[in-house]
Amino acid sequence: MPRQTITTSSAPSSPLFSQGVKAGSQVFVSGTTGMDPSSGQMAGDTIQAQTRQALANCEAILREAGATLDDVVEVGVLLTDPGDFAGMNEEYARWFPADPPARYAARLGAEIPGLLVSIRMTAHLG
Repeated sequence: MPRQTITTSSAPSSPLFSQGVKAGSQVFVSGTTGMDPSSGQMAGDTIQAQTRQALANCEAILREAGATLDDVVEVGVLLTDPGDFAGMNEEYARWFPADPPARYAARLGAEIPGLLVSIRMTAHLG
């Protein structure tokens, strides 16, 4: 099965990993932070603001791959502070108001100044 690298200027990027990879009917979105791609800065200093931007960044990568949030089957959320779980859920629920995908949440191991959340997704194009 051919593997296609997904790249968009509408989400943060790194030379160390692909923003996304499409393999057959699956789209894998790398862990994406709440960084605003236009400014290169975190979208804010609250968990809600960074969750909103991280989800928007994931959505941009999905769109580039021909997918939408409706195609997402699994989401992984990494939090710097587990105490931010309720605030992250507050914003997350706005993006997946009904029939949400499978999800896990865990503590982010890396200590990166200002970073509150990283979100990754897997989508299925059917």
